[in-house]
Amino acid sequence: MRNFCFLLALLFSVGVVAQTSTISGKIANNQQQALAGVNVVINSQNIGAQTREDGTFLLERVPVGNYKVTVTYLGYKTKELNVEVFNGSNQNLGSIVLYEGNEILNEVIIKSERRNKFSRKQTAYVAKLPLKDLENTQVYSTVTNELLESQVVTNFDDALKNATGVEQLWTSTGRGGDGAGYFSLRGFSVQPQLVNGLPGLTNGTINPANIERIEVLKGPSATLFGNAVSSYGGLINVVTKKPYVGTGGQISYTAGSYGFNQVVADVNSALSEKDNIYFRVNTAYTSQQSFQDAGFSKSFFVAPSLSYKVNNKLSFSFYAEITQAEQTNPMFLFLNRSAPTESQDLNELNYNNKLSFTSNDLTLENPNQNYRFETDYKLSDSWKSQTLLSRSNTSTKGYYTYLIDYGTLGDDTFSRFLSKQNSNTQTTDIQQNFIGDFKLGSLRNRMVIGLDYFTAKETDNSSKFAFYGNVTPEGLSNGDNPLTLDVVEDVFSPLSTSGVDSVLENQPINNATSKYETYSFYVSDVVNITKQLSAMVGVRLDHFNNDGDILVEDDNYDQTTLSPKVGLVYQPIEEQLSVFANYQNGFTNVAPKLVGDPDQGAQTLKTFDPEQANQMEFGVKTNLFTNRLNATISYYDIKVKDRVITDPNSLFNKIQGGEVESRGVEIELNANPIKGLNIRAGYSYNDSETTKSDNLEILNKRPLEAGPESLYHAWANYELTNGKFKGLGFGAGINGASERFAINYVSTGEFILPSYTIANASIYYQAKKYSLSLKLNNAFNKEYYKGWTTISPQTPRTLLAKVAYKF
Repeated sequence: MRNFCFLLALLFSVGVVAQTSTISGKIANNQQQALAGVNVVINSQNIGAQTREDGTFLLERVPVGNYKVTVTYLGYKTKELNVEVFNGSNQNLGSIVLYEGNEILNEVIIKSERRNKFSRKQTAYVAKLPLKDLENTQVYSTVTNELLESQVVTNFDDALKNATGVEQLWTSTGRGGDGAGYFSLRGFSVQPQLVNGLPGLTNGTINPANIERIEVLKGPSATLFGNAVSSYGGLINVVTKKPYVGTGGQISYTAGSYGFNQVVADVNSALSEKDNIYFRVNTAYTSQQSFQDAGFSKSFFVAPSLSYKVNNKLSFSFYAEITQAEQTNPMFLFLNRSAPTESQDLNELNYNNKLSFTSNDLTLENPNQNYRFETDYKLSDSWKSQTLLSRSNTSTKGYYTYLIDYGTLGDDTFSRFLSKQNSNTQTTDIQQNFIGDFKLGSLRNRMVIGLDYFTAKETDNSSKFAFYGNVTPEGLSNGDNPLTLDVVEDVFSPLSTSGVDSVLENQPINNATSKYETYSFYVSDVVNITKQLSAMVGVRLDHFNNDGDILVEDDNYDQTTLSPKVGLVYQPIEEQLSVFANYQNGFTNVAPKLVGDPDQGAQTLKTFDPEQANQMEFGVKTNLFTNRLNATISYYDIKVKDRVITDPNSLFNKIQGGEVESRGVEIELNANPIKGLNIRAGYSYNDSETTKSDNLEILNKRPLEAGPESLYHAWANYELTNGKFKGLGFGAGINGASERFAINYVSTGEFILPSYTIANASIYYQAKKYSLSLKLNNAFNKEYYKGWTTISPQTPRTLLAKVAYKF
């Protein structure tokens, strides 16, 4: 009887197995080069695989039936195949060709595993072309959504800690005009002002709920992006989540130290499968208190997006990000910029960093909207048209305060000044791109030809700043105004809206509206000279028209600039190793200056050429062991010239002779040595110096915006992929920086913020429908500071707990 049951079970198992089949094939690009890591998925069965190094794939245990097989690869157009599976057969689909296309619309999220989860080395934004990292002469860091998920990242500042060579100078202040956070990159300050390759301004902090990845482009990037959204050190591009084919989503709740609460929802659905219309919405509510005695922030964020594929030639997409945020602005200690601070370091300063020196009554509101619309039309097999429109509207309303040491009151006294903010910034950007992939003779060309119109208008109706008492770093206070000679002990009420309003009611109100616009033409071409050698050549013609204050004609000016870039890439091991070199250019428009001795008559306006930055860079990129090891090693040298300075031969004349040099090394590593283990690490060293200037205060010194000389970070994440505890994962990592100058002028001397190393760790469990996570930031409760002429204490140890449900 036992043998009979065993035989019956065996026959039943064979019958079941016989009801499944396999699907195989090979995937290549239109140059017949095999593509590794391509996602091949049957969504309805949750069956998927990735292509091997030779481009082949195998889908196993596919039940009998009719299926739609989806083939996706970042930077290539998605392909869908209808396949009928018969009992016990192997359906060989033969050779499947993918054509390079615009990822902005065609990017599809697939549930199958990507081997190196912390690396995403293809993008259509960096070069405005679908280009692999090994083919790109420019260096960029990519921070993936998978990395952010593994670290339970809840804010944008923490997300950027994963980008090699990026360090926060100060967090978002929320103030009008430039209230977003500042970061140092290759020796220069930069703000995140690019979303999906288009301007996306904000006066607050970017919400991470809608981030698919962050791309940090290194070095001057004006040739393709102009100077409105980039700096000489590079630019920060946020790539948002987009609609995909299918239905699903996730809801999560995160709670943590200092009253942190965050609810996030991500929902994707078809509005019409027949018409290929898909809709996705990401939304989040976040509230948090400060580790100090006062301070909080709260925000509501919603990001709807829509994609509509009319046919194989025409498609549309729309994205929006709408934020309503309120916060107390962070209270930095601004050091004296013209005389030595009494204390030369933090130990002497006796700073009680648990004091906020503010009140929860004094808040700033930062409503912000970004809208983007895109149309793609296939003109031919070689060319397509891409039309892009973006609009941004960001405002600041409420109370902004700061503390500054004037050096006249003694005892390290910092004076408080405050203003009632009321400002608004609006931007519009229109781009028309023609993107081609064609051959001239035997040479393959991938080219983008573009027209770009950008305009920005800023209105400021804020009050002038008023004095509101003094404080010392240990918490004492007095009311002696540092800007008056008499010692007068003014009595100020507590920091409340009524008390502040009574002081501000007599302050004048600004009435300033400024506007500028830029007209640009650019072209960039990647030419495959041989199969392994390619060159990138690009140029931008940029015409800048500044209206300044629209009520004042004397501040109007315009300038025209030519911005080139050239790069070479050689792949000694094709698709695995490349050696590159580049020359890149950036520029800044310079306003006219008044010159001439006023004692000898009226001064006149003198115009100047735009200030220029030129970078030379070379290095190595790898994609080894079938995407298990991605590394970039580079050396760069950026020279800024033509800064306006005082003529050494005439105090009443201005000339262009100021220079700054910034050089350094960057190393970034993304590795997947064994299944389930992902490692990301980076190190950067930067040496910056003002080499020519009329300002002896800064000559031959490191610019304060350059931040620390050395930065390093590492994060390792291991997840069990088999066995009883499948889905259990652990993560650990560090972030660190060398010491930095908070102040470093001849007259002030040095105030150095010490170096730091911060440790973080996580543990999580992922099931099919839900996940649980714990994250410990600043595990050893390190006291550390950042700053840019400022002292800004960083958050102590925090614990976060997250639960998520997937559907």
